[in-house]
Amino acid sequence: MTATPRHLREGVIAGLIGATIVAVWFLIYAAARGAPFRTPTLLGSAALQGVEDPTAVPVSTLVVQYTVLHGVVFALVGILIAYLIVSAQRQPARLLMLVIALLCFEVFFLAVVVWLARPVLDDVAWWAILLANVLAAGGMLAYFFVGHRALGRALLGPRSRVAKEGFVAGALGAAAVAVWFLLYDTAAGAPLRTPALLGAAVLEGLRDPAALTISLPLILKYTLVHGAAFVVFGWLAAGLLALGDREPRLLYAFVMLFVCFEVFSFAMIAVLAHWLLEAFAWWTILAANLLAALAMLGYLLRKHRVAWRAFLSAP
Repeated sequence: MTATPRHLREGVIAGLIGATIVAVWFLIYAAARGAPFRTPTLLGSAALQGVEDPTAVPVSTLVVQYTVLHGVVFALVGILIAYLIVSAQRQPARLLMLVIALLCFEVFFLAVVVWLARPVLDDVAWWAILLANVLAAGGMLAYFFVGHRALGRALLGPRSRVAKEGFVAGALGAAAVAVWFLLYDTAAGAPLRTPALLGAAVLEGLRDPAALTISLPLILKYTLVHGAAFVVFGWLAAGLLALGDREPRLLYAFVMLFVCFEVFSFAMIAVLAHWLLEAFAWWTILAANLLAALAMLGYLLRKHRVAWRAFLSAP
């Protein structure tokens, strides 16, 4: 399927929606810290001028220049996504390319930040960058599927089914991890230490395990973040399985998703708080992830047995 003016128009609009979502999110984030437009100024200075000291960067016309560059990049990404989504009407296997493209988009953005604007990571919280990209991708996909509702229904089936399956699978995975670490901590004589330690490291920037103070509000906040992350992962897995019912080859992406899930958890800990790997045994993390994966797979595969039989019996 060749590109048409409609694809280009939809891609540009979706890209600008994604760019706007990111811009609004960082405006709110920076304003809450008392420095509106700080983030685009930092990114513009680092990307366009190679500035390495964020404390010496004033708010300037670089905001406009970076905003234009930001919008153009998102528009190009939007055009690519538009082409893949529309072409999937004839070749559902191209949705695998869409999944790969979105993952590459996330990785590419983080790689560019690390390569060109590493000082930004010292000024902007990692979760703010990750959340901005997730919100942008969600907004772009929502725009496309609102404009192509028939395609969404044909590819995914009833959305309520995908939403329910993803939510239940994510909740089961989160519960499996929580119960495992509760049993582990209780056996070690320190109930709730692991969620408190992870919450303090991720949400409060704790760097010294000896300074940890276990508190119920901290545990509840981390539990909400933990549960939300698993539910989002569950929705992605359920969506891929729904697509696999129509095109079993897409189940390769489902397998890749769970493999990446295992690697990603270790990578996040190593990047954000590598000292956590010294605070508790590595095998406890591996066991928690395996239990979560088994719980989610056990639930999801029961709902999609036909697709898996077709996938396993394919030449």
